[in-house]
Amino acid sequence: MKQARDYPMKQTRNDPAVITTTARVTAARLAIRAARPRRLTSTLWAAQILMAAVFVLAALAKLTGGLEQEFADIGAGQWLAYFVGTAELAGAIGLLTPWLAGLAAAGLAAVMAGATIINATVLHNTTFGSNVWLTLVLFAVTGLIAYGRRRQIKALWAAIGR
Repeated sequence: MKQARDYPMKQTRNDPAVITTTARVTAARLAIRAARPRRLTSTLWAAQILMAAVFVLAALAKLTGGLEQEFADIGAGQWLAYFVGTAELAGAIGLLTPWLAGLAAAGLAAVMAGATIINATVLHNTTFGSNVWLTLVLFAVTGLIAYGRRRQIKALWAAIGR
């Protein structure tokens, strides 16, 4: 039988120790490491690196003001471009962080789902309407990455919820 010290988050009646933040982080990392899928890991990492590069480029285009007309056509203004660009940049960094990759992919899939809907409905009669296929492909790839990292997402959620 393993000792209680092998499980940083487990308390017993005989061990009234206080759980520190360091113990929580250690337990979260151990849970995420244990939840990593054993197969297709290299394929997921290759897709994550490729998607991170794509989203960094997309974020830089939005944050430098290169897509002013697209967001003007939406009617939201530049604040939405900065918000989406920041979300894409954070998601790209998250894709390259092992314990955040699944959650970042899920967040980017949500952003791309919104972009697909906006491109298909609001921008369909403009020059930006053809971007619907690009955002749909990006949604599918980030969704597949999130699905491949679903165990990590569950482990991270369980570690945060403790």
